[in-house]
Amino acid sequence: MKRYVDLSVAVNDATLSPPSTNMRLEVTPHRRGPGFWQVSSVHQSLHTGAHIDSPLHVFRDGITTAEIALDQVIGEALVVDLSFVGPNHEVTIDDLKRGGADAVKPGDIVLLRTDWTDKMYGKWPDYFTQSPYCPPATAEWLVAKGPKNIGFDFFEEYCARLPDFSSEDFPMHRVILGAGVVIMEGLTNLGALPRRRVEFAAPFYKIAGTEGAPARFFATLEER
Repeated sequence: MKRYVDLSVAVNDATLSPPSTNMRLEVTPHRRGPGFWQVSSVHQSLHTGAHIDSPLHVFRDGITTAEIALDQVIGEALVVDLSFVGPNHEVTIDDLKRGGADAVKPGDIVLLRTDWTDKMYGKWPDYFTQSPYCPPATAEWLVAKGPKNIGFDFFEEYCARLPDFSSEDFPMHRVILGAGVVIMEGLTNLGALPRRRVEFAAPFYKIAGTEGAPARFFATLEER
């Protein structure tokens, strides 16, 4: 018997994008009578809520989200348990090892669990500016193990704390996306997954020419 575990944050008209754009999500319903009929339009950053990043996010010649193959967002995932870290914590290589990242194999999807999103999503701007973060050296160590996709339940770039950051302040993104590894942000509920490998999927909105896309993250558990 299969059970599906939702790992995506929900968004609403109070949801903000990262400080790079600080955009509020806007949903507008459009109706036509005389009976009930509704079509909604949405205005948002593509980096709001649960979403994926493609290399075009930080590289001018990088591929778009529409060019990401489905097999890069579907497969076996390993949860690395970093639930022991707190606000403003710099995630180190030793932290990754403590959380079980030595078990990462080539082709894995890696899910980094801090529980930060569970506790802080919707508390703006602290969700971004007080989050644990992942420096480039830590990202390089993880990328060297060969994952195809890395997901975060925290805001992983230190630059959210900087009032006037630039593209050069996104080194972690350049390390991961430069290696052809997909980045997933807006994960939540990773504590609901067992301490073993799980089947994971991140279907996303296929929009041509873009560097990000809304996604729905979930795991499939086999239960006896």
